[in-house]
Amino acid sequence: MKKSIKTLFGVLLMSSLVLGTVSCDDKEDPKVDQPTNTSDFKVDVNKFEGTITNGTVTLDASKEHKLTGKLIVANGAKLVIPAGTVIVGTGGTSAYIAVAQGGKIEVNGTATNPVVMTSAEKAPGKWGGLVICGKAPINKGATATAEVSDLTYGGTEANDNSGSIKYLRIEYAGANFSSEKEFNGLSLFGVGSGTTIEYVQLTKGSDDGIEFFGGTVNTKYIVSSYNEDDMFDWTEGWNGTNENWYGVQDASTGNRGIEADNNSNNHSAAPISFPTIKNLTLIGRGTASTEPQGMKLRVGTFVSIDNVVLKNFATGIDVEHDETLAAIATGKLKVTNVKFDTVTTKSKGKKTDGTSADASAVFTENANASGAGNGTSVPTWAQGWTTGL
Repeated sequence: MKKSIKTLFGVLLMSSLVLGTVSCDDKEDPKVDQPTNTSDFKVDVNKFEGTITNGTVTLDASKEHKLTGKLIVANGAKLVIPAGTVIVGTGGTSAYIAVAQGGKIEVNGTATNPVVMTSAEKAPGKWGGLVICGKAPINKGATATAEVSDLTYGGTEANDNSGSIKYLRIEYAGANFSSEKEFNGLSLFGVGSGTTIEYVQLTKGSDDGIEFFGGTVNTKYIVSSYNEDDMFDWTEGWNGTNENWYGVQDASTGNRGIEADNNSNNHSAAPISFPTIKNLTLIGRGTASTEPQGMKLRVGTFVSIDNVVLKNFATGIDVEHDETLAAIATGKLKVTNVKFDTVTTKSKGKKTDGTSADASAVFTENANASGAGNGTSVPTWAQGWTTGL
């Protein structure tokens, strides 16, 4: 009997040790997503601002981060934002996130658990937005200073890598201070093709949803919804390859679906803006006035856009300035396979001297065009992680 008791006690003791070992191993399992900070920067979730000058800062997704001022990710530093993280701007347009040249941002949202950057006050323009500055070519000069953040951008590194962004919502951002200073939901200054930007929604901002200032960055699965200015905007020689853009305006606000420029001071400045876009749906706010247009292509931009649905615009495609019009004949400005739905004027043109021009050759039609994937309805890829559609 005593021998049996001792044996039983030994079994229980060994079981306890094994369970304890497993428990400890679970706590130390490197697969567990635990915030890491190899930087001198200390995260204060109630006052999330300052400059990350070195190392990697990984945020704690279980805590809401209150963005009270500007947060700069400097050269050599990295900010990692795990799935489900919520960052709330509380400092007005003085609160924004900016990634400097040589810095990196990694947004690791998922379809079921996106990262959300929003505002404490649910109204457009209540915080600054996200700004990324890279080293890719621009046509404003060898380098330039970003209109937001005063950081340098531009250079000669077409494949520059500023990080990775997947499944991110940016809400209630942006502001329009002047024609030369604007906050957008997402502002990309000279960002290179080594950067990944996929599954991003820009919604209810007070300026553009997303704007490209030169660079070579490519994008996929972008939603721009209910912003007070343009859905998509580019300038300064942007060249990128893009797929699946879906844009929709509020019934009473919003300007153009696309506003596209090369360089307003020199329409032929190189590199010339020449992006490609495949699978595009733009839904306007109606046809009551001559603006907004579905697309405004001007000041020398080139572009190739294919598989397009345009709905609820007074003008579908508006081409302006001699250099832009000339690109139609060379095939460097074309919008192919377009389905027009409740569009009063499909295209119009205007020369640099203000006289009208025939721009109808800029487009071809296709009544079966699917646009971003589901005609004028919300695409399957945009369902679940977005809001308000």
